[in-house]
Amino acid sequence: MNEIPQVLRILPEVVLTITGVLIMLVDASLPPKGSRKSLGWLAVLGTIAALAASLYQYQLPAGTAYYGTVQTDAFSVFFHVLICGIVLTSLLVTLDAVQPETESLGELFALMSFGAVGMLLMSSAVELLLVFIGLEISSISTYILAGFRRKSAKGPEAAIKYFLLGSFATAFFLYGTALVFGATGTTGIAAIASSLGASVTPQLAIVGLGMIIIGLGFKVSAAPFQVWTPDVYEGAPSPIVGLMSTAPKAAAFAVLLRIAYAAFPTLHTYWVPLLWIIAALSMTIGNLGALRQKNVKRMLAYSSIAHAGYLLVAFTALSADGIAAASFYAVSYAAMNVGIFAVVSHTGGYDDRLTSIDDYRGLAYRSPLLGAAMAFFLISLIGIPFTGGFFGKFYVFTAALHAGMVWLAIIGLLNSGIATYYYLRVVTSVYSKPATLAPTAEIPRVSAPLLFALLLTVAATLILGIVPGRILAMAKAGAQTYDLSAPVTAASQQ
Repeated sequence: MNEIPQVLRILPEVVLTITGVLIMLVDASLPPKGSRKSLGWLAVLGTIAALAASLYQYQLPAGTAYYGTVQTDAFSVFFHVLICGIVLTSLLVTLDAVQPETESLGELFALMSFGAVGMLLMSSAVELLLVFIGLEISSISTYILAGFRRKSAKGPEAAIKYFLLGSFATAFFLYGTALVFGATGTTGIAAIASSLGASVTPQLAIVGLGMIIIGLGFKVSAAPFQVWTPDVYEGAPSPIVGLMSTAPKAAAFAVLLRIAYAAFPTLHTYWVPLLWIIAALSMTIGNLGALRQKNVKRMLAYSSIAHAGYLLVAFTALSADGIAAASFYAVSYAAMNVGIFAVVSHTGGYDDRLTSIDDYRGLAYRSPLLGAAMAFFLISLIGIPFTGGFFGKFYVFTAALHAGMVWLAIIGLLNSGIATYYYLRVVTSVYSKPATLAPTAEIPRVSAPLLFALLLTVAATLILGIVPGRILAMAKAGAQTYDLSAPVTAASQQ
């Protein structure tokens, strides 16, 4: 049997890297004052090619490449497809939001491509140092993208806060990796698991794992590491927020799943209680914080903190169902969150002219399409049946209940009830008839890229809510790549 070329294991990353380099080269060859918006379509084509490459990887047998640092299996390919889909939709929303005269458009699209490379590497890496490299590639791109509106005071402020706190969190991850290496003599995820049983210093590995969880907790904006989220979401351009609130989180959750279940399954008695606390704090702080917000982007920032908590609930299940539930929830949250930020981006414009909840009053009368789409995504975020949000929460809480995490499931259900209030408050505003229609309240015509992005996200949310079987089967196939016999056996002995 012929051996598979190693480059096929990282084919999507190669495609997006070439795309980013091409964008920079073409950008440099264009007239100084010429429009760069066409570079966005080059990024779209490159992302579609990367998505096709990810789907092709489903046909490859599971295996590693490049000295065992990257692994192609059902789990990594699942997140490859998800991240490429998010980036593709975010590019379409960005093409709708930016104007031809917007400065540095070439850099914008190149950074989105390069950031996606880091996220894809994170989801397929089985070596902690490569995870760190992917994390840095992704983080540096998103730091710059967060402050891309240089003429706005909030943009540079958001970028600086994100960079400073992000660097601090990255240091935690790197120090944790160093401690794990000191305890096990390796940074390979599979080798760590096999070394822990014979390690004479497991306490060092426990501390290292705790620091790694802190570092990744920042990336997914889980409490108590969430302080950067509202300010960064408010200051960054809305299309970029739609990207950075979903794709980097999906990559970070993939890393956390792989580290917890593949590297430290025997230490589940330590990391399960820690993640239990983080999940409960995230759900509670996120939803209570969102209740007080009048700015839509800040409200969605606190909402993202709460949804990080919902997803972490699945981590405590210690089963293949828990891994599948976390993966499925990542898909459903990405679909509805990118969709709602697409509406926010078009309604408020690239410069965020309209950010208050009151600014969305009567949106359904000014633009029935945008009003209906926004209401639909908000209903899905609540978890109403026949939407992706419903089945996402259903699978997460079911996995937790089967694992005996009754109180955590109760906390999640209570928080879902709290979230209903602030989501419905926006829905009510969208369908409340305004007293007058001010000129500034006029909504621009929906462009073809935005229409296609909305169709993708609405269709994905509906499919996940009505016929979720195919996506759930893919998530379960990814979960089967982990050997859960050690944690389940240990749990049953307690």
